[in-house]
Amino acid sequence: MFTGIVEATGKIALLQKKQGDLAIRIQSKNLDMSDVKLGDSIATNGVCLTVVDKHIDGFSADLSNETISLTGFAHYALGQTVNLEKAMQPVSRLGGHLVSGHVDGIATITAINTNARAIEYWLATDENLMKYIPYKGSVCIDGISLTVNAVEDNKFKLTIVPHTSEQTTIADFKVGTQVNLEVDQIARYLERLINGAEQPASSDISMGLLTQAGFIK
Repeated sequence: MFTGIVEATGKIALLQKKQGDLAIRIQSKNLDMSDVKLGDSIATNGVCLTVVDKHIDGFSADLSNETISLTGFAHYALGQTVNLEKAMQPVSRLGGHLVSGHVDGIATITAINTNARAIEYWLATDENLMKYIPYKGSVCIDGISLTVNAVEDNKFKLTIVPHTSEQTTIADFKVGTQVNLEVDQIARYLERLINGAEQPASSDISMGLLTQAGFIK
């Protein structure tokens, strides 16, 4: 589990085909690897990767075809800069929101505007994912926990303050850049709950109950 608060950036030092999928190595001067063990998880541009080899300056991981098909790793290249976050500990501050590192799909930057010192990014994504992206809700973009500031049809707006641009890869975003998108987990679970998939006929859960509890309006 992650928070979407990026700890460091790194670069792809190896991206190699291996028995039908990919092996990857990430180098980072700023990510503290002292407490990382084999089998630990590190969010890499928002994708939960398992450490299969540990290095002084980074780690190695394997990418399944499922991961490649759903994320930006399908078009990443050597030297690509990525955002990094180690898995959160139970005693950590939850500075962002709960992030699983299980990417839902891709979003594309469609417009970039300045607003005082902030930069506004408009992104478009699949309509099936937009239903999970509400105004003032949370999304994870390339591993960064961000707040949605506007929603229009299949697009949403993010307002990025200078600190976030300086500490992450957002400064490299351009119109046409494709990014990894993970929607808020609560939205997905709530949909499952409302749809009542495989619920017993005697379930007491109803739209009225969820409204009364404040889950929906």
